[in-house]
Amino acid sequence: MPESVPTMIKTIGMVGIGSMGWPMAARLIKSGYHVIVYDIIQDHATKFVKEVGGEASNVLSTIGEKSDVVITMLPNSSIVTDVIFGSNGMAASLRKGTRLIEMTSGIPSSTLALSERLLPLGVLTIDAPVSGGVKRAVSGELAIMVGGETSVIDTLEPVLKAMGRSIIRTGKLGSGQAMKALNNLVSAAGFLVGIEALLIGQAAGLDPAMMVDVLNVSSGRNNSTEAKFKQFVLSRKFDSGFSLDLMVKDLSIAMDVAKDGKLPAPFSALCKELWASAAIVLGPGNDHTAVTKFSEKLAGAELNKNESG
Repeated sequence: MPESVPTMIKTIGMVGIGSMGWPMAARLIKSGYHVIVYDIIQDHATKFVKEVGGEASNVLSTIGEKSDVVITMLPNSSIVTDVIFGSNGMAASLRKGTRLIEMTSGIPSSTLALSERLLPLGVLTIDAPVSGGVKRAVSGELAIMVGGETSVIDTLEPVLKAMGRSIIRTGKLGSGQAMKALNNLVSAAGFLVGIEALLIGQAAGLDPAMMVDVLNVSSGRNNSTEAKFKQFVLSRKFDSGFSLDLMVKDLSIAMDVAKDGKLPAPFSALCKELWASAAIVLGPGNDHTAVTKFSEKLAGAELNKNESG
């Protein structure tokens, strides 16, 4: 049975139904909300309605006119701004009192600027990027990092809880996006050093799959050892669902946060440059776990395939 929908929030517009937006919109429908979906690829919206439900729109103005809450789940902040204030954007159609949940892994300063432009329209904004990947988006167990005014978040918390298990309030507007970028910085660093360790160990005669087992019961355990190395690296599938290009974008945001705070971050800067170099060498369209191939090129060796998956 769907959960009861708060009286003031009945219709939610979801802009962007890619690999993450699709299951998140599905969770909202399961929780009883009427969801209007929009995607730049119109067939995605039509397919979503046919398979999941809700309503499809091929114009952004319809989202603005009908929605109590608008959620943006898009590749970057520039696209978010264009969706709202571009020539075909929804700004003119947004109703006073509408709430925007900006769930893109975007640039905090861009979100702050967007919010300032929306205030005269009577639209309040929170940022709420997510972590957990497609699997947790499907199950509704995402971690959601939320920045913004407490009263606005209070009103929108039922919507967030329809999509995530851990709703963490990070502070002022933009702080959620800063936290998301820093989370991915830590994840990216752990992934790279883990792959290097596997390559070193294999050269020394250790079995990479056995090494992952040891790491997962020892102090070297992290998200990559638990959820990526056997599943996407040693299997050679490289299909986690999160792209290499998006990882580089998030690492660049993390470095901007460091720059804004005038903090030296030499290890972080090296990590970002290695991932950026991998994106150039490997080319566009790669999964982020394919950065393994860049490390393998540097080592002149390939990790043994894990036949057991």
